[in-house]
Amino acid sequence: MVPLNIPNALTMLRILMVPVVVVALLAEIPDGDLVAGIVFALAALTDGLDGYIARRRDDVTTFGKLMDPLADKLLIVAALVSLVALDRLQAWIAMVIIARELAVTGLRAVAVEEGVVIAASWLGKVKTALQVAAVIALIAVAPATTAVDVLVYAAVAATVISGADYFFGVRRRLDGRESKRRKAEADPV
Repeated sequence: MVPLNIPNALTMLRILMVPVVVVALLAEIPDGDLVAGIVFALAALTDGLDGYIARRRDDVTTFGKLMDPLADKLLIVAALVSLVALDRLQAWIAMVIIARELAVTGLRAVAVEEGVVIAASWLGKVKTALQVAAVIALIAVAPATTAVDVLVYAAVAATVISGADYFFGVRRRLDGRESKRRKAEADPV
């Protein structure tokens, strides 16, 4: 059963906002871009808010640890795919971002399996902020201006750099655990 608290409710709300963003972008409804931009921005705001509230109130749950990053990825991936479908974003850019998100999710699962928890780094937070800003800009400004293109490329660069940082951080932590394990086996006290 899902523990009912404010952070988990915000996470679930963010998941429910994903189809609203997609429909607002792809269906030819009046002011669809405006609706999509506002809903996306509100959903992105809940991302920071749910974690803050959970830590502040000491209301962190297993459900939240699992679903919060999933909700973030669903929101970004759905928006990127919709923007590609609208020819507002090049497919390779969406694929780089999506591949990084899937790879980090896989690495996180491997690390957890090994008992290693990797906290979000400042690079990951910069990456998220740039991705959110780029998506909002791509929704709001069609066709994209040079400033929007620069923002999108900054988001791609931060995505790749933070992905590499995450990969090497997990690898160092796992290698460190393995070295300690081997040392303990070779040198029983």
